Amino acid sequence: MAIPSKFDLPQGTLDLLILRVVSLAPLHGYAIAQRIQQISRDALQVQQGSLYPALHRLENRDFLTAEWGQTETGREAKFYRLTARGRAQLKAETESWARLTEVVDMILRNPQGETA
Repeated sequence: MAIPSKFDLPQGTLDLLILRVVSLAPLHGYAIAQRIQQISRDALQVQQGSLYPALHRLENRDFLTAEWGQTETGREAKFYRLTARGRAQLKAETESWARLTEVVDMILRNPQGETA
């Protein structure tokens, strides 16, 4: 069985990744997508059709705030920054993701359902 070189993100995962990337520094949309792709070593490529609705959703939920500014190429773009509420959401989602992956890992390592 071939291992896929690209992954489809489970629902809600894109929001978590955006919050994490933006927590490091304010970024515009294209830079957010590029950073996710770079950090994942090209395993994740976020399409504009998914990215911008997610950014607007996070902004509407007050997890991100945006200001217009100039990109490194001199183009006008919205730069997204994490809010205090977004920082709390990132912490909660990161903890939840860690618990979920731990449980999934337990199941994958012990498929017969035996207790450890």
